[in-house]
Amino acid sequence: MSAHTVPQAKFRLGRIVSTPHALEVLPNEDILTAIARHQAGDWGDVDSHDRQANERALIEGTRLFSVYHAGNGPTFWIITEADRSITTVLMPEDY
Repeated sequence: MSAHTVPQAKFRLGRIVSTPHALEVLPNEDILTAIARHQAGDWGDVDSHDRQANERALIEGTRLFSVYHAGNGPTFWIITEADRSITTVLMPEDY
């Protein structure tokens, strides 16, 4: 058995894309860690309304939204579209 546990994926990510601004500001390692957390259903720093919406979205097939904080400070979002065709990493101001 491996020393590292890989979280169980709860949904397909589709194509993973990022805004140029997010790629410029965020460390790659923080992006990759957040994507794994997002796919495992760890929604990061969302409020209870968004957390409940995400849990429903896993069943109903609607949009998924997570909020994370990079080690160097900035807050960023990950959004997976309802049809699971694309997951976007972006800064809140890019929305």
